[in-house]
Amino acid sequence: MSFLQLNNIEKFFGEHRAIKGVNLNIEPGEFIVFVGPSGCGKSTLLRLIAGLEGIDGGKLSLDGRDITHVPSSKRDLAMVFQSYALYPHMSVYENMSFALKLAKEPEGVIKEKVERAANILNLTPYLQRTPKELSGGQRQRVAIGRAIVRAPKVFLFDEPLSNLDAALRGQTRVEIAKLHRELGATTIYVTHDQVEAMTLADRVVVLRDGQIEQVGTPLELYDRPANQFVAQFIGTPQMNVTALQHLPAFVADQAPAGAKGGSLGLRPEDVTVQADASTGLQGRVELIEALGAETLIYVHTTEGAQLVARQNERTTLQVGSSVGVSLDLTHAHWFDGQGRVLMPA
Repeated sequence: MSFLQLNNIEKFFGEHRAIKGVNLNIEPGEFIVFVGPSGCGKSTLLRLIAGLEGIDGGKLSLDGRDITHVPSSKRDLAMVFQSYALYPHMSVYENMSFALKLAKEPEGVIKEKVERAANILNLTPYLQRTPKELSGGQRQRVAIGRAIVRAPKVFLFDEPLSNLDAALRGQTRVEIAKLHRELGATTIYVTHDQVEAMTLADRVVVLRDGQIEQVGTPLELYDRPANQFVAQFIGTPQMNVTALQHLPAFVADQAPAGAKGGSLGLRPEDVTVQADASTGLQGRVELIEALGAETLIYVHTTEGAQLVARQNERTTLQVGSSVGVSLDLTHAHWFDGQGRVLMPA
């Protein structure tokens, strides 16, 4: 039996069916990330697990115990919110110890747990400061520390880095990954940022319209997406997906049976742009993004396809240059007219 089981979970808001029979098994110590576009139900699903919203159908079990209708405070879960939700008049120590004091833990035990969490999160020098004296990243670490001291069976993170700037997001993401390794705790993490999903997760759960589209390791989703939606959602820049009608016959003719009205998907690293416009597909450079370690080249082909190529070296091409484009079809993903995979890469 899995550690946390979601069995046909349903949620309605009035007539709107927000969560549509979700089934998911999570093992002890796993780091699970929910991703998907806005409105897909990822935060709602997390709130159902936390007990902050009532479950309208199905069963939720934790470590063999049915917690479907158990109050949030009795579920042995701890949640870290996007907004930190710290008490502004309390010190860091008081914020982190507040739940333990409410539970009437002995003062010595509280002190030991808070100091241990503060040491893990590099907050020891700030224990007597109030939240207004801390940076955004430090405040988020206090919120995480408040969850750690409770030693829950599952940590729940609801877009915890959304309020931080880019540099702090990267730094705090590393700290969360290290924290997970040190604690070995089961973690469910909601984000709209696929970089967070790809770098943090043991497994990623891709949601759309209240349903799970695919569950797998980050590289499984990248290399073997279940459908066109997952293929384009995972990966930055997203996969090139081109309708067969916008491809020359020598490419379109290689599509498998059932591809009529469908499309070809290729990752940007499987598209090569060459200064020799006489080779491969012909096109014109529309945009170049020189990122230092890599270069992204956006090309519009004569057949009407929009393609982006990723290369590790810098380029001498200019916007407006006529170019040739080569496609590595050994890594092709073919989709039918409904976006279903016809031939995995």
